[in-house]
Amino acid sequence: MNNNLLDRNLALEAVRVTEAAALSSSLMMGKGNEKSADQNAVNSMRYYLNNLEIDGTVVIGEGERDNAPMLYIGEKVGAGGPKVDLALDPLEGTTITAKGGENALSVLAMAENNGFLHSPDVYMYKVAVGKKFQDFDIDIESSPDKIIKDLTAQYKIKSENLVVCILERERHNELINKVRNTGARIKLISDGDVSAVIATTMENSGVDIYMGSGGAPEGVLAAAALRCLGGSIVGKLLINTEDEKNRAKKSGITNFNKIYKTNDLASGEVMFAASGVTDGALLKGVRIYGNKATTHSIVMRSKTKTIRIIEAEHNLIEKPIIE
Repeated sequence: MNNNLLDRNLALEAVRVTEAAALSSSLMMGKGNEKSADQNAVNSMRYYLNNLEIDGTVVIGEGERDNAPMLYIGEKVGAGGPKVDLALDPLEGTTITAKGGENALSVLAMAENNGFLHSPDVYMYKVAVGKKFQDFDIDIESSPDKIIKDLTAQYKIKSENLVVCILERERHNELINKVRNTGARIKLISDGDVSAVIATTMENSGVDIYMGSGGAPEGVLAAAALRCLGGSIVGKLLINTEDEKNRAKKSGITNFNKIYKTNDLASGEVMFAASGVTDGALLKGVRIYGNKATTHSIVMRSKTKTIRIIEAEHNLIEKPIIE
């Protein structure tokens, strides 16, 4: 493989893609229209991706071709160049954006060819920890309370000092009760489990562990981020119905009980970029001041572990926002 496949110049170009998607979707913040917010992000991200000097294939995208007119799984993007796989979410947190809530992001990850798990759009049960616990061997088949007890025993800490982040969903009621019974504290979130997994790696986020079921594609994106930041994620696809089994087989998955670790989800050289749409623990949201706008982004590479935080000012007369 060419060692410069995902070089620093491409990393900065990737940020321009997420900045553009964040700017476009931010125009719909608080307007109650999830579909329009997402469509704005998709339109903008696709336009800028097609200007990148890559031969890109979307492996984690907006959905399958029949249901996603743009940035569908298998779509080819780019103006020609090295072959790369793309995992993307033009707007992670469509409901958040529509309501004007926190932690909405535009996310793009790149890997060398076949670097990402070609995940079907099904649920995945995930447990993730940050860098300080990355040596902990997560046994995802264990109950949540046993995972917490094992972790606290290994690191000699009190469960009361741990904060577990969980999506607030009815399906998680039993999980929440088991975590509470350990004495650990809980942070419930409405949406945005990619940013929640990333939060486990940030010292000031107040989150130590992420647990629960969410989209499998988001698990791949989260793994890409952890490859650059440190930490680990373990996941298991939740495949029960015939439709889910068929979608998994279509993605090349035949072992429905496989346990996926960080490197199974995102392998080789990986690059991750995200821009804030609304304010969150990781990034500030878009600000628009008349004919100018500011964006707040992060870009990182697994090869160097370099993390760049970028604040950019955009002239909206010279470069209008794409809708």
